[in-house]
Amino acid sequence: QVQLVESGGGLVQPGGSLRLSCEASISTRGIYLLGWYRQAPGNQRELVATMSTGGKTNYTNSVKGRFTVSRDDDKKTVTLQMNSLKPEDTAVYYCYAESYSYQRAWGQGTQVTVSS
Repeated sequence: QVQLVESGGGLVQPGGSLRLSCEASISTRGIYLLGWYRQAPGNQRELVATMSTGGKTNYTNSVKGRFTVSRDDDKKTVTLQMNSLKPEDTAVYYCYAESYSYQRAWGQGTQVTVSS
């Protein structure tokens, strides 16, 4: 089972930027999907963005044009560049991995707070 460790969360003002990183404990070349989910207080966990091994991306509508997901299989990492942050982006962000056999793994989560 892959272990995922996130970094890069924190407090940022509205309109600011943050970059989240996640490092996997094993090679990511065989991991079909890498990406990010988030969960705000009182809400269900929701998909933010994913990228497949083929480079296909999927974003939730609310972050399109503001967030960019990328993966580097040489470094075993997936990142999320978040620009033009809004207070409604405040949540715990979880790194996510899904294998070709639909096995899923999650990181421990990193808090992102957007507030003035």
